[in-house]
Amino acid sequence: MSTSNNDFFVIKALEDGVNVIGLTRGTDTRFHHSEKLDRGEVMIAQFTEHTSAVKVRGKATIQTSHGEMKNDAE
Repeated sequence: MSTSNNDFFVIKALEDGVNVIGLTRGTDTRFHHSEKLDRGEVMIAQFTEHTSAVKVRGKATIQTSHGEMKNDAE
């Protein structure tokens, strides 16, 4: 599998029901994968030739090689 960036990112749910949604590459951006995390669950992921973006809905901590951020909007 060829990727433009082999960096991993980590999403840790700070509440039940955090949604992690993968978006496709190409001329039409579409949802292609969705996961639901409960409080304390951790997902380790990376961008691929099929995934160009990730949407996180709910309270979570996101760690990347660029730093750490919290999505705490209600």
